Amino acid sequence: MIHSFIGDLGHISIIIAFVGAIISAIAYRITAIEKNELERQNWKKLARGTFIVHGFSIFGIVCILFYMIFNHYYEYHYVWSHSSDNLPVYYIVSSFWEGQEGSFLVWAFWHVLISIFVIKRSDEWEANVMFIIAAVQAFLVSMVLGITIFGHKIGSSPFILLRDAIEAPVFATNPNFIPEDGTGLNPLLQNIWMVIHPPTLFMGFALCIVPFAYVIAALIQRKYSEWVKPAMGWVVLAVCVLGIGIMMGAYWAYETLNFGGYWNWDPVENAVYVPWLILLAGLHLMLVQQKSKTALKSSMILLVGAFILILYSTFLTRSGVLGEASVHSFTDLGLSGQLLLYLLFFSTIAIVLFIVRWKDMPSDKEEPSAYSAEFWVFIGATILVLMSFQVLVPTSIPAWNALLSNLGIESNLAPPADAVTFYTKFQLWFSVAVALVSGTTQFFYWKRLNKENLWSTLSAPYVITLLIAASFIILGNVHQPSYIVLLTASIFSIVANLHVLTKFTKMKVSISGGSISHIGAALMLLGILSSSGFEKVISLNLSGRIYNSEFPEEMNKENVLLFRGHAKKMNQYNLTYKGPRLTSRDIDGYFDKEKVKIKINDPYHAIVIDDIIVNGETVAEIGDEIQIYNENIYYEIEYTDENGKSFSLFPRVQDNEQMGPIPSPDIATFWNKDMYTHITNLAVDENEVEWTAQDPMTMSIGDTIFLNDYVVIFDGVTPLKKAPGYTIKDDDVALEANLRVLVGNNKSIDLKPSYILTKVKRMGMGGVQEDWDAGIVPSVNRELGLRVSLKEIKPKENAFVFSADTTQKDWVIMKAIEKPFISILWIGTLLLGLGTGISTVRRFKDSRNSKSKTKPKSETKASELV
Repeated sequence: MIHSFIGDLGHISIIIAFVGAIISAIAYRITAIEKNELERQNWKKLARGTFIVHGFSIFGIVCILFYMIFNHYYEYHYVWSHSSDNLPVYYIVSSFWEGQEGSFLVWAFWHVLISIFVIKRSDEWEANVMFIIAAVQAFLVSMVLGITIFGHKIGSSPFILLRDAIEAPVFATNPNFIPEDGTGLNPLLQNIWMVIHPPTLFMGFALCIVPFAYVIAALIQRKYSEWVKPAMGWVVLAVCVLGIGIMMGAYWAYETLNFGGYWNWDPVENAVYVPWLILLAGLHLMLVQQKSKTALKSSMILLVGAFILILYSTFLTRSGVLGEASVHSFTDLGLSGQLLLYLLFFSTIAIVLFIVRWKDMPSDKEEPSAYSAEFWVFIGATILVLMSFQVLVPTSIPAWNALLSNLGIESNLAPPADAVTFYTKFQLWFSVAVALVSGTTQFFYWKRLNKENLWSTLSAPYVITLLIAASFIILGNVHQPSYIVLLTASIFSIVANLHVLTKFTKMKVSISGGSISHIGAALMLLGILSSSGFEKVISLNLSGRIYNSEFPEEMNKENVLLFRGHAKKMNQYNLTYKGPRLTSRDIDGYFDKEKVKIKINDPYHAIVIDDIIVNGETVAEIGDEIQIYNENIYYEIEYTDENGKSFSLFPRVQDNEQMGPIPSPDIATFWNKDMYTHITNLAVDENEVEWTAQDPMTMSIGDTIFLNDYVVIFDGVTPLKKAPGYTIKDDDVALEANLRVLVGNNKSIDLKPSYILTKVKRMGMGGVQEDWDAGIVPSVNRELGLRVSLKEIKPKENAFVFSADTTQKDWVIMKAIEKPFISILWIGTLLLGLGTGISTVRRFKDSRNSKSKTKPKSETKASELV
């Protein structure tokens, strides 16, 4: 049965939300220009009321879509495309925002929550600020309208029925056809970070609307300086949340993608990184603006630019322009024109207002002195802007090519072939400059410096920095000049900010946010330097042989071949490949994939063919049916160090229908390094193995034979009590043979083929006659490359006939990278988030206090630095 009512309710809610946002925007604009106080209040009530209706509608849409996903309403295209019965609950939650429609709804939902606080705190700014936010909401909701007007599609609704979204022959014969299961979440996205990274990132996007709205409101109201106090907290919060969201994505890439790092300069990564840099530059110029008018215009332009770049990044990632250049890009839903209109509309509003108001905007006629904090903050902001443009321009090449192509012009421009090398060689030196300026500026903020006291103030930090840097350079054996410079600059930033924390702020938390943030950023640079600049591939091929002439040279040199069950020396470790593993909601941890047989008609369930034992406890017995997550196969690699201590890693290979096998790493974390391991190649799947039949073997108990280079001893037979998929009856003859395979080092592996004789009745010449059917269950072991079956029992001869097939032993090729002190990067990230969080609290408090008391300009202290 098609659940049409809930879909209709969702679509109606979208229309109500769209209309409510438009009416609210209009009413807020009239409120801003209305002179009559009574009329103004009436329009304000209407604006607030319609925005409340809009907000409840957005909340209702989100609840409806979640309800449909959790209840598996596969008659709806969005639900069918992004979820399935087999997904765990947390992945079902994340399937909400896997698609474009869901992500737009998350963005709009955050806008609604943010607007509640904006309305409560903005006072005289409410009308114009909320006018902008409501207008943005109208555009966002239009992205999920899913209606066609005069042949033009407006938005893509998540409530479209499957039969209306795709053409399939089944709908011609059965319009009410509902698939039994959905296509599921992309295996690459089946990660816990998918649950928290996208909502956090979209919250960062949503927060950028507030400073943008305040700047536009300031231009409209001609209050060019008054907007800074109420907007400051929102800017710091946006920097904090967006930065955390970006680093969540970096860590997700680190533990999911197999390129061996956390940042690959992918175009979609760049499209989010650039607005954050611009926002950060705008924030620091706002701090200067509190002390002088030097940076008024620049700070306003940068905050507007950050929001416009958020829209631009949305256009890049969702228009299909980056389809071939990025692994993160969405497919085009036909919304590229609408997204471009969205971008141009708000860009035009901002540009026109700046042009009209430019001459009226105050500016400081005096150039800041090189000994002033304003000068150094402006230098830092300039570096951040240049840093962003160095990334933005090459990233935009596909968009530029698409534009020229639409104009009939062919462009030969191409993005950098080696993006990592191209961007890193520039960003490294920008980072050096940022680290030096972030350390130097602190002293100018906290103390008035001049020619007389400059050296006495800075000499101690400089000397301490050089001593620490020299120690690291010698102990760490650092030779590359660029690394030495980055190391020294990062240490200087840490030393300078620690000096500020201990001497000027006296460790008072409320005014320490800026120093903590800068220390965090400097630690991040050190973490990047140590983990990327000094990473070491330890899985070197020392055999002198290449694995395959078709493999890239790097793979033949920097990967190690492991046969299952055979230890191999790698650096200070002995590595042993233990075999493929699966996971299940019915079983905690990993279990041997070869202990189950996947059902042919249901790939998400399997029959247990050998008892599954985890931590000494039998968690599933022969014949049990268990649920499995068959998209992910994990390969257990056991590391044993020179002291006999061992740990196991489980790098996985995901079965992706569109992209083929996708390897993902597993990581062992130690205090001084990460051991990063991923599979680069593996033997064919068990269903594709080619077996070579051997001659039949007739054996008596105690006989010994040779198979596939192994000694095999027949230890005898025992009654078979359980068989997978079959219940043994009392009158059955069920036996299990035990063949002991000697594998060396006083170890052996048992093969246990089974033989079942079952009484059956058949119609013969003389009527119904009793007969016997033989059931043969082979024993397969890929580690040995053996498949053995008990084919026949010869009681008179006291002998048993076995058949054997051989194949190549199971193997994997893997790469292991040692990343020293990468934990410094993550610690730095936490400190950056902590520092900006502290600053956010303080700025909101300052904004609240300034409503009752305005701080004199002379009282603005160095502690204004974030």
